[in-house]
Amino acid sequence: MTRTDSKFCTFWLGDAFFGVPVAKVQEVICPQDMTRIPLAAGFIRGLINLRGQIVTAIDLRRRLGFQPRGNDEPPMNVVIRADGSAVSLLVDEIDEVFDATDETFEAPPENLDPAVRTLLVGVHKFPDRLMHVLDTHAVLTVPSTTRARDLQECET
Repeated sequence: MTRTDSKFCTFWLGDAFFGVPVAKVQEVICPQDMTRIPLAAGFIRGLINLRGQIVTAIDLRRRLGFQPRGNDEPPMNVVIRADGSAVSLLVDEIDEVFDATDETFEAPPENLDPAVRTLLVGVHKFPDRLMHVLDTHAVLTVPSTTRARDLQECET
């Protein structure tokens, strides 16, 4: 994210409000059938077929350490462009395109869980809510400790 980003595609995970720059968003789509990926990191939910393009789906609830979504609550997909390919971020609810200015931007709060803090660029403070701005590069990066733990779980 740069300081010139001013429009954000916003969404909810539980009662937390998030945004990603609109410039990174390819599209927003309803729930899709998913194919599981064996041995993938726990937050990688699977693959979806987006009009013939295979797209990895990342469960943001799992990635951020939130409680799992109920089985009767299908996730929405925020498809972003990253390094020339599409990736779907699974979210609870889509909101609207939100305008923000540099005046409302701050670094991530110190009281956030450090694991979550590293996945944010910062926050925008508004009178009625706080928008957490995702660092899409960090969200898509699989930590090496996650890979080792997932492989150990598969071996048992």
